[in-house]
Amino acid sequence: MKKEHVLIIRFSALGDVAMTVPVVKALAEQYPDVRFTMLSRGFARAFFEDLAPNVSFMEADLSKEYHGVKGLNALYRRLTAKRFTAVADLHNVLRSDFLRLRFNLSHIRVEHINKHRKGKRRLTAKNNKELVRQPTAIENYCEVFERLGYPVKMEPRECDGATVRRCEGNLSPQPPTIGIAPFAAHRGKIYPTEQMEQMVSQLCELHPDCRILLFGGGNKELEVFSRWCQRYPQCSNASQQAGNLREELHLMRQLDVMVSMDSANMHLASLVGTPVVSVWGATHPYAGFMGFGQKEENAIQLDMPCRPCSIYGNKPCHRGDYACLRDIAPARIINKVEQLLDEAKTSS
Repeated sequence: MKKEHVLIIRFSALGDVAMTVPVVKALAEQYPDVRFTMLSRGFARAFFEDLAPNVSFMEADLSKEYHGVKGLNALYRRLTAKRFTAVADLHNVLRSDFLRLRFNLSHIRVEHINKHRKGKRRLTAKNNKELVRQPTAIENYCEVFERLGYPVKMEPRECDGATVRRCEGNLSPQPPTIGIAPFAAHRGKIYPTEQMEQMVSQLCELHPDCRILLFGGGNKELEVFSRWCQRYPQCSNASQQAGNLREELHLMRQLDVMVSMDSANMHLASLVGTPVVSVWGATHPYAGFMGFGQKEENAIQLDMPCRPCSIYGNKPCHRGDYACLRDIAPARIINKVEQLLDEAKTSS
């Protein structure tokens, strides 16, 4: 009898791939006799390489080595050598559609994600907006595997820094370690830098002995982080200190709390069980991209008739002033951080 071997496809950005990890981990545990291979971009290797004995990783660069139809055909030939018995397309874009078609023609079971685009259009409509919660990314991924014949049960999870420390045997009171990830891919998801610095300054005053680890790459981020590290001795650039994604996740595991935009860092912190105070502007948790195990009560957002106006934060502001972010007072974020720090002390 042919051994079951499932190919899982998800390229895209860091945060999107990170959200597949809890589902793949649960699958591997609940179906130990089934092999699962994750096909993604190279950065994702850190997520899956040691996830479970029956999970393996395949890297594919669709912009270079496997670019265009010729490249996708070459990738398909490489994949057929693995003798997959089923394919789960968790991306559902033109490139994965092409691979799906090839597998279909070879009579391999294939299912793809339903992105619920119609519901999301209503959620972000300028007029006649319907503020209705959409299925989460985790739920959408699980649905694909259920249709393939692998129903997966996701155990409820609550991100709790104190629980992480207890599991690691670290119970002694320590100065707080706070992570801050102030950037995102699009302007509609970025809290104004000046206001974020006010928050950093006030946290340093409240906790003179705290450590503040800054997460984010890119030239703009480096300039801002360098300035903050000079002004506030408690700050250090964690992304620069970490040599790779695995080390960055290790640093996030040490945090008492993370402050993040609706960005990849929210999802990375969620993977290691760190509670996140997430800041939302043009986007909204109702779109289904809240960090796995994070409490929606820890999401900082304003109730505005125009929100949300975008699923990914990449659309221009209807008002032109990004008031959904600008009008969030730094004190509101600080209060939530303080609440989580107090809860961590109590539960420790």
